[in-house]
Amino acid sequence: MPEKNAVAEELILGFSKEEIIDSVVAVGIKVVIAAAILFIGLWITKFIVKKINKVLHKREMDESLRGFLCSLTSVGMKALIIITAIGQLGIEMTSFVAILAAAGLAIGMAFSGTLSNFAGGVMLLIFRPFVVGDLILVQGEEGVVKEILIFNTILHTLDNKVIILANGAVANGTIVNYTKADKRRVDWVFGIGYGDDLKAARNLLEKFTSEDERIVSDPEAPLIVLGELGDSSVNITVRAWTKTENYWGVFFDMNERVYNEFEAAGLSIPFPQMDVHMKKEA
Repeated sequence: MPEKNAVAEELILGFSKEEIIDSVVAVGIKVVIAAAILFIGLWITKFIVKKINKVLHKREMDESLRGFLCSLTSVGMKALIIITAIGQLGIEMTSFVAILAAAGLAIGMAFSGTLSNFAGGVMLLIFRPFVVGDLILVQGEEGVVKEILIFNTILHTLDNKVIILANGAVANGTIVNYTKADKRRVDWVFGIGYGDDLKAARNLLEKFTSEDERIVSDPEAPLIVLGELGDSSVNITVRAWTKTENYWGVFFDMNERVYNEFEAAGLSIPFPQMDVHMKKEA
């Protein structure tokens, strides 16, 4: 009887002290290794992200894109490190990964539009069809780009309305960037009356374009031609190049000068007319 009691006392929940000690030591070693993987992995992640950010900064990459790439790298590496550390503890990850994959598929199907916008944001940040400060026309909306976010692009219209556009539609649609190039061509059509002196009108327009220092001759000199014989007027087409930031100033100033000086030169600016002939029946 004493021997049986001694054996019973040595067992704890069916395990001997030696087995319990061995198990605790084994688990402790796994915990230490997992903690080391986690600590060293996070340190390496921080180091790599810092180096990537430094390299991208030297290459003068857009700040929005630089931050996004660094964040994406950090999240991806941290997820891999955490999964590795959990696996080191002896926890079976196959089922866990399968559950995550199924959940990811379900979430992806539920938020397909959101994922499309995310992908669109990535494309916009990588290929940069426009940057913050550009004046663009996209999805029928015109405005200055204020922010390029992961899911949305924010525009401010010229009358200061705020427009929020989904990046998926922006990336897949037609984008007109007015400020991408450093020069723009300004187009006008000025009408004079039939019988007016076309040469005098041409000379005045040549004078206006030559006196405006904002108009440049590169890539080509101003063009002044008879563009159309309209129903009510002889239409003169004028095309001139200027720096992008001067576009609207040149456009409006030319319109005002033509209005003020054409009449003084004996040139009329006709308005649409219609001749109506009435026939009296007997």
